[in-house]
Amino acid sequence: MNTNTPRVFIAATRQNDGKTTTSLGLISALQSNFPRVGYIKPVGQRFVEIEDEKIDEDTVLMDAVYRMNCPLVDMSPIAVEPDFTRKYLQAANNDALIKKIQKAFDRVAWEKDFVLCEGSGHAGVGSVFDLSNARVAKLLGAKVIIVSQGGIGKPIDEISLNQALFEKEGVEIIGVILNKVLGEKIEYISDFARRGLKRKGLELLGVLPHKQMLCNPSIDLIREELGAELLNPTANLGTLVDDVVVGAMSAQNAIKFFAPRTLLITPGDREDIVLAACASLEMHDGPKMAGIVLTGGMRPGDNILKIVRFIQAPFMLVKEDSYEVASKVNNLIVKTRPSDSEKISLIRDIVAQNVNVKRIVEALGQGK
Repeated sequence: MNTNTPRVFIAATRQNDGKTTTSLGLISALQSNFPRVGYIKPVGQRFVEIEDEKIDEDTVLMDAVYRMNCPLVDMSPIAVEPDFTRKYLQAANNDALIKKIQKAFDRVAWEKDFVLCEGSGHAGVGSVFDLSNARVAKLLGAKVIIVSQGGIGKPIDEISLNQALFEKEGVEIIGVILNKVLGEKIEYISDFARRGLKRKGLELLGVLPHKQMLCNPSIDLIREELGAELLNPTANLGTLVDDVVVGAMSAQNAIKFFAPRTLLITPGDREDIVLAACASLEMHDGPKMAGIVLTGGMRPGDNILKIVRFIQAPFMLVKEDSYEVASKVNNLIVKTRPSDSEKISLIRDIVAQNVNVKRIVEALGQGK
């Protein structure tokens, strides 16, 4: 396996702590030192099917943003399907999986100056099929950066658990990046987290501020997660949702909640609210409501639908009731998608401004 190309493995203390956000920003920030950057997610758990291959969602994102010039199947060699673990426990094929990862890495690293490897959760994820993140980092000969949510006590406790498993595998940890820290607490947390990590022999590489935009889902993500029918196909699906309102009041009172980037959820037979929403969207210039979800599987009458088809804000129809839809939207795991250009630009800026990229390059033995 290639042992010459510099590489780093991005791990985290838990799922959804910011590995992909950090990876997305780091690739951009490192390109001043390594113009040709490769990417691999050796073991993926959330995937989509592309040309009959199961490809991790984060791999699709990285390739869309940075055009890696490498087959997707090599950047995402192993997809953990629902019955993957059962099959492995019935007939372990660890050597084959290891060879698959290493060969994929060789192809990803071909003619690249650097490869970023993204993990899939904390250090122990994958242990059940003998490919924990710590083990994969060891197999790839990669040094590790751990990403954790902001704070002092709990994050450092969790980082210590992960540190123990990486050290057991003989993997070097370059340092730690704390994510989603409130702006007014950045200086305080940076100071004390640095002290706490130093006592564990770890270095704080950066503190990323919390940005609400990165937590807000797009209408298209909501539509996809709800399996909603789009009633006006020409509508804009890229709008980010700042707030969610359930329209269970009179139309007159509902109007007060028709704010920019708000998602309105209301039963499909509340034609008074639907008409009021249409009127509001047509009358006002500038930022408008993000969209409307009609619930209960109740399709408005033909006269209403004729109006809806000409509205730019998306109108979506679902079978579930309003409460269930609101719960799903509020509990949605928001992942950055290739179409989220605003978010991607913000992520690049945040990482470039708040992570000690020079220290990472030095730790990889590439510093001048």
